[in-house]
Amino acid sequence: MSEKKRYEDFFSENALTVLKKRYFKKNENGEIIEDVESMFRRVANNIAEVEKLYDKNADIKKVSDDFFDLMISKDFMPNSPTLMNAGNYLQQLSACFVLPVDDSIEGIFEAVKNTALIHKSGGGTGFSFSRIRPKNDTVRSTKGISSGPVSFMHVFDAATEAIKQGGTRRGANMGILRVDHPDIEEFIKAKERKNNTKRLTNFNISVAITDAFMEALENDSDYDIIHPVSKKVVGRKNANKIFDLIVHKAWETGDPGIIFIDRINKYNPTPHIGEIESTNPCGEQPLLPFEACNLGSINLLNMLKEVNGKWEVDWDKLEKVTKRAIHFLDNVIDASKFPLKQITEMVQGNRKVGLGVMGFAEMLFKLEIAYDSDEAIALGEKIMKKIDQASKEESKRLAELRGAFPNFKGSIYDKEGKKPLRNASTTTIAPTGTISIIAGCSSGIEPLFALAFTRNILDGEQLVEVNPVFKEIAVKEGFYSDKLMKRISEEGTLQNINEIPNKWKRIFKTAHDISPEWHVRMQAAFQKYTDNAVSKTINFSHEAKPEDVRKSYLIAYKLGCKGVTVFRDRCLESQVLNVGVSKDKEETLSTTGARVSISPRERSSVMKGVTRRFRTGCGNIYITLNYDNMGLFEIFTQIGKAGGCAASQAEAIGRLSSLALRSGIDAKYVVEQLKGIRCHRPSWDNGKKILSCADAIGNAIEEFLENEYLKEEDKISNFQIKFDMAKNAKSKEEIMHIGACPECGAALEINEGCLTCRACGYSECS
Repeated sequence: MSEKKRYEDFFSENALTVLKKRYFKKNENGEIIEDVESMFRRVANNIAEVEKLYDKNADIKKVSDDFFDLMISKDFMPNSPTLMNAGNYLQQLSACFVLPVDDSIEGIFEAVKNTALIHKSGGGTGFSFSRIRPKNDTVRSTKGISSGPVSFMHVFDAATEAIKQGGTRRGANMGILRVDHPDIEEFIKAKERKNNTKRLTNFNISVAITDAFMEALENDSDYDIIHPVSKKVVGRKNANKIFDLIVHKAWETGDPGIIFIDRINKYNPTPHIGEIESTNPCGEQPLLPFEACNLGSINLLNMLKEVNGKWEVDWDKLEKVTKRAIHFLDNVIDASKFPLKQITEMVQGNRKVGLGVMGFAEMLFKLEIAYDSDEAIALGEKIMKKIDQASKEESKRLAELRGAFPNFKGSIYDKEGKKPLRNASTTTIAPTGTISIIAGCSSGIEPLFALAFTRNILDGEQLVEVNPVFKEIAVKEGFYSDKLMKRISEEGTLQNINEIPNKWKRIFKTAHDISPEWHVRMQAAFQKYTDNAVSKTINFSHEAKPEDVRKSYLIAYKLGCKGVTVFRDRCLESQVLNVGVSKDKEETLSTTGARVSISPRERSSVMKGVTRRFRTGCGNIYITLNYDNMGLFEIFTQIGKAGGCAASQAEAIGRLSSLALRSGIDAKYVVEQLKGIRCHRPSWDNGKKILSCADAIGNAIEEFLENEYLKEEDKISNFQIKFDMAKNAKSKEEIMHIGACPECGAALEINEGCLTCRACGYSECS
């Protein structure tokens, strides 16, 4: 690639948007001070500096140029913390962490503190809560009663909510409980909605399934329940009953997933160091307590070559890129600074890295292979076998130069006649999220969710965006047209469009066109040659039955998967992203940036509400919050009797906030967006600083949520209404339940059988 070319020209508009928002370095004023070239140079230079640790005469520039080329060509991308933090003050470059949670108050809250430090540095955390004694168990030291593992998960969830990862990533957690823990049923139901409120919103949860459980399931028998502290059998449960509960809750909400914990430990590379209890938040990286791992992915779309007009896999390039990527990832270990000494020691002892792939769906498109075919399964297995072999060869080469990983003695690789490895593991199939956007390809080994989708741009104009590989082939084959692409964006699938040749309908299937069994088979194909685990979602249509989920779990176990995550379309009321907007068709989920198409829930003719006054730099603002039995519904604002820009902006904020609330967005996220916004005229209201009208609205919503109206629907609680005009009303409750004045936003009263407003003189009867 020529140095004279603008590197930005090789990245899509979406990629540049993501880079500017999340990855480019910023100064103290929040201004971007990097571009594409300088960001990748920063990362490459920083990771190449590690060479000095092993060779004082190393050609750092040569290594740096090689690493730079690896990334700028989009052949390989490291995980997000490496791109964000390499060469910056944090210098924490790993995405995956697992922390132990011990059965003591001291141990639990030490883990909470450590979680905060990791989230602050940009990592995600996994925990097993299986060591914590069950609910209602006696605590010997205090003679008190234990509240159980699920109660403490809420503590971790709250801590995560309070911490934003370096301003760029919100914390994510995995919570795991063994299937033989006494509180397993409470855990399985932990993410049910209670009182219309989501629970454990910052957690994925998975049940750790044992071989003993699977044997009992096969025999339709009971299995032992074991006390986590005494290790004694304290009861028995029916395996089928528990499995049915797992299946039903996963069908209902997407959680819990399952991991096959005994299978994971069977392949634990360092059993002499410890037992694996948990994985990272997405489940693809099983780790020991206090262990971390850095990840990276090869862009398979770039691992093709054209021969006589046909695309085929460039196996030589795949091997070379794999070896260069392992070299890069091994350097990342030494370049990393971790927030805890225990993590540093464990990482340096095992030196695990996780090289995976992305862009597999588009590779199949170019090779003209259907995702749900034996040919695709065979190719996936062959690709991962090649990557695994090449990664081990490079790890052995590095071991010869730098030494084996310190815990090699006693590991599963410590066999006579075998060359030592530099890394205890080399391969992982991770979700690639934003790095696949940067690379311009599909995520991980997932099929595409949408081939075309509609994006809303300025002035209400809509732009249809088409997957580049699909567009390239459609143009070449002669069935491309703007009209057809718009229809595809509305339909969400090609399968019902007659203008598309059957050959291409077969190849261009999206996630919901592919049966769950093929999803599982593809996961198993990649798992066969992957050290760690495979991140993959098994997608189900909205009409799928619990029995379909059960079948997928059993197939996954049979085929050798280490865990399973399922998701049934529209199983969550607040599901955000959808594809397909035809009026006569159901909408289906998209997690890949497809057009958002949500219908706000209908407004009833009568609403309950409260009104709050704040003093702002623009005058008094009156904020009315209406709610129904589903939660906060809408917001009206009025700035005194003022008009002009301030009033129109406050009205716009209210309208947009209402739209978000009616579309299923959790009110706490609206609060996060509004609180803290500053204008040039802050003010004080009853001892509280109000930074702007937007900040006032955020504060009003927060006060509303803190008073938990849904739990006591007809009670105004401690929410104080500060309107002088309400003095003669029968009661504050009556004012609040009637609603807001349509002209000024103040509270309405019933006077002489008519709704009137004392603030501005409005009367419904005049």
